[in-house]
Amino acid sequence: MSRLVVVSNRVSLPAKDGSPPAGGLAVALQAALEERGGAWMGWSGNTSALAESAALTLQQRDNITYALTDLTETDVEEYYHGFANRVLWPLCHYRMDLAEYGRKEMAGYFRVNRFFAQRLAPLIQPDDVLWIHDYHLIPLAAELRQMGIQNRIGFFLHIPWPPADLVVMMPAHQDIVRSLSHYDLVGFQTDYDLQNFVGYLRREEIGDDIGDGRFRSHGRVFRAGAYPISIETATFADFAKKAASNAMVRKARQSVEGRDLIIGVDRLDYSKGIIQRLDAFERFITTNPAYQNKVTFLQVTPKSRSEVPEYEQMQKMVAEQAGRINGAIGTVDWVPIRYINRSISRSVLAGLYRLAAVGFVTPLRDGMNLVAKEYVAAQDPERPGVLVLSRFAGSARELKGAVLVNPYDSEGTANAVAKALSMSVQERRERWRSMMDYLLDNDVMQWCDTFLQDLTMGQ
Repeated sequence: MSRLVVVSNRVSLPAKDGSPPAGGLAVALQAALEERGGAWMGWSGNTSALAESAALTLQQRDNITYALTDLTETDVEEYYHGFANRVLWPLCHYRMDLAEYGRKEMAGYFRVNRFFAQRLAPLIQPDDVLWIHDYHLIPLAAELRQMGIQNRIGFFLHIPWPPADLVVMMPAHQDIVRSLSHYDLVGFQTDYDLQNFVGYLRREEIGDDIGDGRFRSHGRVFRAGAYPISIETATFADFAKKAASNAMVRKARQSVEGRDLIIGVDRLDYSKGIIQRLDAFERFITTNPAYQNKVTFLQVTPKSRSEVPEYEQMQKMVAEQAGRINGAIGTVDWVPIRYINRSISRSVLAGLYRLAAVGFVTPLRDGMNLVAKEYVAAQDPERPGVLVLSRFAGSARELKGAVLVNPYDSEGTANAVAKALSMSVQERRERWRSMMDYLLDNDVMQWCDTFLQDLTMGQ
């Protein structure tokens, strides 16, 4: 069996006892690496003036080599904060109004990808299979091909791929798509993302669909498909059941005694629709006064990319919005919204998911949204909660038992919350069962195996 070489912007190092870090993706990739042997390379998270000349930091754990590289401050500013997160991220989340394109940042993005290729090439053995992850590293295969690397190389995009009308607004769109043609397999989260990609090839007349998921573009033939990422379903369900006895979860249960808990968990990002969700919750309370003092909305939002001005401003907006709503509709003995602006351990979150009557997952745009899948997996089969889910999350293509909403429609979303809280136990069980069965059949290991099987097809 060929070795597997994984490359991502950051590397999920296992703990000292050998256990993987929390998170389904890390679990799946480490399992695949353990089975095949290989390496996982990425940025160390550190900056160094000598990054270009310093040796890779290598850590060997059994048959896996973890290879870390520093970057310079200029690299981080131009490649990571610049082009990746101030052009590609807003573009792929349909927010070109927030994109700030600069030629210096674009040059830095391609330069760092070339640097990654130079670092990676000496680690590659002739029959290795390479799997590159996410928007930070789109040009990596093209750089490796230019260096003569002919191995099978796959790419998976963890965020949405937008329609052609948006892609062409980016000055570097031709270079980005040309880079994707150098992979042997390009994976997207949903069929909609795949359709958008194919639509771009047709519109720009730079590619042909030659059938069976294969495309010809820029003189190369490659495959592209939808590979919806998932979670370690059965493991997380067991985790949540045990987490219910966690001391912090028990305190949370006591604090909401007699009230239904509604939970939202999101990284602080403008794509998550947190402001719109708060508006919808306020409308739900004002139009359904019987629920006053009967529900608590817990919004957990760890800080994210605080060095980017838009995120710092958003943090202030969310805090002010939550405070305004609490002041407007709260009472002496009832705080409607509990807003937590820091990380909570995965064990506590799992217990809170299980405790919550409603999972409130309403991003404006999301590649998949694994919180939705974790919420479903965490539920008590006898008395499951209800998932209220944005139709613009990739998970909406799979979780058919959710109550789907348009997060831009605060009144419609408020009505969906009311529907979820008044739903019969029988309907809740039926909706949950259909989603849970799907997630058990389509967990993160199945996602990983399917992608790698398709990548090595015909090898």
